[in-house]
Amino acid sequence: MPLPPPLAETHLSIGTRRQGKVRDTYRLSDGRMILVTTDRISAFDHVLRQAIPLKGQVLNGLAAYFFERTSDVAPNALLSVPDPNVTVAIACEPLPIEFVVRGYLAGHAARVYASGERVLCGERLPEGLRESERLPTPILTPATKAEEGHDEDISRHDIVARGLLDTDTLQHAADLALALFDRGTEMAAERGLLLVDTKYEFGRAPDGRLLVIDEIHTPDSSRYYYADGYEDRLASGEPQRQLSKEFVREWLMSNGFQGKDGQTLPDMTPEFVRDVTGRYIELYETVTGRPFEPDTSPTPEARIAAAVSQLA
Repeated sequence: MPLPPPLAETHLSIGTRRQGKVRDTYRLSDGRMILVTTDRISAFDHVLRQAIPLKGQVLNGLAAYFFERTSDVAPNALLSVPDPNVTVAIACEPLPIEFVVRGYLAGHAARVYASGERVLCGERLPEGLRESERLPTPILTPATKAEEGHDEDISRHDIVARGLLDTDTLQHAADLALALFDRGTEMAAERGLLLVDTKYEFGRAPDGRLLVIDEIHTPDSSRYYYADGYEDRLASGEPQRQLSKEFVREWLMSNGFQGKDGQTLPDMTPEFVRDVTGRYIELYETVTGRPFEPDTSPTPEARIAAAVSQLA
């Protein structure tokens, strides 16, 4: 399939614009937020120079898919999806913490464990775990949100001690995160997948409700293993077949970049960019059981501008 030009950024004549790592957000005066999911991709807290065609449509579509199917577990800010790259949401005051839930020893947790550490964000990990092994029970490993640089691991105790959240808000958000992870695990199992780890972000709505405000269970926020062959690979020490953007992190590490001072961010080749697009589409179709039907407009920003002009 010929790929459309990537949507690297937008500059719409609506609301107050703010650019995040992946999304351009536009806050309207009536309390709504327009979230445009671009094709930017980040890893190790850096935005890569090359954007990934169709990635934004995959993420926006998956976020809507999961918001609709988890709203009975945790209320979310979704109002509508007027364009493949656009979500209209309730504008909320974000909590300053990312709620990361881990069901397996993978990614960052595996790297910490391999270094000899056995406590992660106040959660003690048992001895003798193998990489990719299922944890005795899912654990919450929160992280602070950094405007620049790296997010930092933090324990529940330190969240309260530093005044980032009060005890009740922390407990409420933690309960919602763990309940969402349970639902995500069930949904993944129906598709032959294992939900390995994921993050949730919450915000306070004008009416006081705590709402999910960012994508959930997408390849940017989550890691999946294929259930088929999982036990055999674990027993033999082979890498698991996974659906996530971990392969992008692995590519960066193989090219000498892990987000550390003094390292140079490498450029992705056109072939690798196309491979990344294919991986995102694969995840969408595997997770949802639906074919991915992209909008391949050669002028995606104009299409988006037309869609959001009806919202002002």
